[in-house]
Amino acid sequence: MISFLETSIVDSLVNFANDAGVVQFFADGGYKALIMICLACFLLYLAIKKQYEPLLLLPIAFGMLLTNLPGAGMFHSEFFVGGHVNWGEFAEGNFGLLDVLYLGVKLGVYPCLIFIGVGAMTDFGPLIANPKSFMLGAAAQLGIFATFIGAYFLGFELNECGSIGIIGGADGPTSIFLTAKLAPELLGPIAIAAYSYMALVPVIQPPIMRALTTQKERMIKMSQLRQVSKKEKIIFPIVLAVIISLLLPSAAPLVGCLMLGNLMKECGVVDRLSKTVQNELMNIVVIFLGISVGATAVAENFLNEKTIFILVLGILAFSLGSAGGVLLAKFMNLFAKEGNKINPLIGSAGVSAVPMAARVSQTEGQKACPSNFLLMHAMGPNVAGVVGSAVAAGVLLAFLG
Repeated sequence: MISFLETSIVDSLVNFANDAGVVQFFADGGYKALIMICLACFLLYLAIKKQYEPLLLLPIAFGMLLTNLPGAGMFHSEFFVGGHVNWGEFAEGNFGLLDVLYLGVKLGVYPCLIFIGVGAMTDFGPLIANPKSFMLGAAAQLGIFATFIGAYFLGFELNECGSIGIIGGADGPTSIFLTAKLAPELLGPIAIAAYSYMALVPVIQPPIMRALTTQKERMIKMSQLRQVSKKEKIIFPIVLAVIISLLLPSAAPLVGCLMLGNLMKECGVVDRLSKTVQNELMNIVVIFLGISVGATAVAENFLNEKTIFILVLGILAFSLGSAGGVLLAKFMNLFAKEGNKINPLIGSAGVSAVPMAARVSQTEGQKACPSNFLLMHAMGPNVAGVVGSAVAAGVLLAFLG
């Protein structure tokens, strides 16, 4: 009897040891999981110590940490092979926590909910007051399509090219929305690249802006924007949502949610809802989105040469987008009368890193001329870039989806 108990206890201890995650580090490929855990800890360091987009980088990094813990079974990439959800696995109950949370990314729910909050925090007044800002926001999407072509020549599939190119829009939710549809296996590296470069806007943009402009151009002072009426601000999101959705239905989810949030803010009759989507809803969805995106960064999808190319192409896309807005502003000045010229620095704000890119334009303008105030002028291209990146995603989805 004692011998039987001793054998049973030994067997239980052996099984417990074999099931432990530590043991699995020594199995075939186990070292890759260890590398990913170290990388996750590095990203946590950047989020906490360096404050690089901490609101999203921290949950992304922790999601990466959780998904790479051997034996935890929190995320199963095989449930989503081929871009489809294997509902049979869910029906059998063989899923982990992160599998459930990831459905919000895969089905495009989280990015759209975030866009409602973004819309509620956005003032389209500068864009309405200066419609030319639309052109600068559109020009800043140059990086998306130029990088799309570059990625294709590097051997990426067309759907992967679209997902890599969208990094140039400097819009994290849009990048996640499109990548989840076109190339979900690249979601981890693309999300990390997109949010890392957004955090580095004050580092990446100024050298590009100074290289493409002269001191005289940076000193251009722009006239004060006209006052935009409440009626205009209410009509604008409704009209824009209808026009874009009719012309490009694939962009309707993002643009529609963006305009819904903005209408909540501007109409003045649903203040409680507006405050909710700006705060509670945004905060909850950001947590779920970050953890879910981090969960896709499993070793087999992340530790390969594609990740390196994505990081390189991502910064190229972002740089070309910044340059595109500046160059179009310079071109527009060739036909503008003296006193009505555009300071080219605001063109770089056409990437949709709101409001950081607009603040960089303001900072660079004041370095050239301390009495120059470009912030409100830069906000026009900045919010136009949010719309532009969503439209660009719709175009890519229409052709590649």
